[in-house]
Amino acid sequence: MANGARTTQWILGILTGLVLGQIAWVGAATARKTATFDEIDVQRINVREPDGTLRMVISNSHAAPGTFVRGREIARPDRRDAGFLFINDEGTENGGLIFGGRKVDGRIEQGGHLSFDQYEQDQVISLDQGESNGERHATLTFSDRPDTPLPWNLMARMGTPEGRAELVKMQAAGSLGVQRVRLGKTSERSSVLELKDAAGRPRLVLKVAADGAATVDFLDETGKVVRSLTPRAEDTAPSR
Repeated sequence: MANGARTTQWILGILTGLVLGQIAWVGAATARKTATFDEIDVQRINVREPDGTLRMVISNSHAAPGTFVRGREIARPDRRDAGFLFINDEGTENGGLIFGGRKVDGRIEQGGHLSFDQYEQDQVISLDQGESNGERHATLTFSDRPDTPLPWNLMARMGTPEGRAELVKMQAAGSLGVQRVRLGKTSERSSVLELKDAAGRPRLVLKVAADGAATVDFLDETGKVVRSLTPRAEDTAPSR
């Protein structure tokens, strides 16, 4: 009996140690230190998961990040705006917010952009606002993207003429996807809703011009208006 009792105590001691060790490990893994500041100046903040996976970057224009693909950063010399970069659970970019504004030779150049990306692809929702040379626009767009990932090797060459030319060529061929819906205010101060087909061609356009003229246009695949609806004269005549 004495030996049995000692054995039982020995086993219970081991189990207790294991449980307490597990509790201590969980506590250490989840413990967070909190610091309070009245004010802090930084150029860049990297937000990470406990395992080190990068989830968001907040930066000024000079510390703007590149493109992140499964934890690997690809340089993007074309990025020169301050903002936020969103990164998914696997360490791949999936959207962001950028903004900026200044006068260039006395002319205002400014804008803002918020977007959310398809998995390992480009943006599918985009909210944009900008002003350039006295013209202003504000649009919300929705896009279709292919199932295949973006050509990440092209991202590293976005800042070169050759890289930009290749990107334009791919966009023109539709291999990067197409815009399907555009809603917003144009630089001509018209309110527009534009619906496009799977090839990115406008097929239905609802428009109210700055002077109040309203139209609904149906277009064929070549962009030609095949039918246009406008208010009847009796509908627009002033009431007596």
